[in-house]
Amino acid sequence: MPELPEMETYRSMLSERIAGKQITGAAVTRDKTINMTPDAFVSAVIGRTVYYVERRGKHLLFHLDDGRRLVIHLMLGGSLYYGDDEDRPDRTVQVELSFGNHKLFGIGLRLGYVHLLTAKEVVEQFRELGPEPLDQRMTAESFKKLFQGKRGMLKSALVDQHTIAGIGNCYSDEICYTASIRPNTRISSLRDEDWERLFRATQSVLRDAIAAGGYMDSPLFRGDTLTGGYNERCRVYDRGGQPCFKCGTPIQQSEAASKKMFFCPSCQPEQ
Repeated sequence: MPELPEMETYRSMLSERIAGKQITGAAVTRDKTINMTPDAFVSAVIGRTVYYVERRGKHLLFHLDDGRRLVIHLMLGGSLYYGDDEDRPDRTVQVELSFGNHKLFGIGLRLGYVHLLTAKEVVEQFRELGPEPLDQRMTAESFKKLFQGKRGMLKSALVDQHTIAGIGNCYSDEICYTASIRPNTRISSLRDEDWERLFRATQSVLRDAIAAGGYMDSPLFRGDTLTGGYNERCRVYDRGGQPCFKCGTPIQQSEAASKKMFFCPSCQPEQ
């Protein structure tokens, strides 16, 4: 599932390509992907100009010139592709938006969605979404306070979008590795120095992943060499059985709260 770095990569690239452009056409092949009838959706978006593209957690928001927003959540298996008809993906496209000779294709949105919402509806939808981990106002102390009162495992809290927005399975494991803490560590056992390391690790891992285009190899357009570049830099995620880059110990794969968990048993000792 795309996480904060993947969606931030899409946001940056789409901003360069569609911000200020008019939606000249639209098509929907899966009614459940949108929040109104296909005819109403198409009629509502054609002729609208995308003022700018925003990211909130794992969502993209296209701010339209009529004050409404297109809210995109890719969920599991979803991706975006921007190109012309010759570039049309050889996969099922649930929603497509035309910008002159180019189109934005929403692919694999079996669980994902593209909803047209008012500004008020967007505020309501995101009311319980946690803060952005890279918010400039975030400090180690405010980061720690987000987890106060939670009794479960660290990984479960890191991927809880009500606690903090944008982190999922991949980056929770990468953050824990960088902080030298196992993902299944009980929150109640963490010390002040652990929270300091977790805060610094969250900042560094997410920023590095954004710079490298995230870990999901789903290019946004022909010639896109950035998207997915972080995949080869993952230290533990999806590397079960492979040697740790630091110590050579095989990376262990396990489960935490029904989610895959990867860690180095040597660099991340039990607490």
